[in-house]
Amino acid sequence: MVNRRHAVRGGRTSSARQRGGRASGTVEDYASPVMDNPVPPRAPGRGPRRRDRHGRGMRGPIAPPQVPLASSRAEAFADLVQDSVERLERRWPQLADIDFLVLEVPRLDGPGHSWSDEGVPLGGTIPAREGRPARVVVYRRPVEIRTKGRDERAALVHEVVVEQVAELLGLTPETVDPRYGED
Repeated sequence: MVNRRHAVRGGRTSSARQRGGRASGTVEDYASPVMDNPVPPRAPGRGPRRRDRHGRGMRGPIAPPQVPLASSRAEAFADLVQDSVERLERRWPQLADIDFLVLEVPRLDGPGHSWSDEGVPLGGTIPAREGRPARVVVYRRPVEIRTKGRDERAALVHEVVVEQVAELLGLTPETVDPRYGED
């Protein structure tokens, strides 16, 4: 009779006794010497381990949070709007009562509504209502698409803010900002 070794599964031999074979030994008798893994398994919920490869130091963020590289385009655009508003508030203190918002794109209010022949708006106003202050909205994506660099974008944002503030106050843009239209 030939003695066969059976594969080990779950700490037991496959049933040699059921096949008519001998079940004389323990699991260790049948198991081939398998290399013991000296590395303990990772705890569940932990991410992959980070290593200091080639002595270059641990990996970190590309830029610290204070550097403009670390801010998103939306944050940089909101900063441009804020700068423009602060510039106008020195001349027009009543702007402190107006909310200035940045939205991604203009919204159509329903099917069948479309913009005028002028194209996609760059900004808009919402008049004051009961308990709500007036609002000036600047749309980020249409402004970004029409500009190439940060300086050009800052100039267009300022023009949009001046035009919308002038509309809310019932004035001309040149009255709101004497430098409007220059450049």
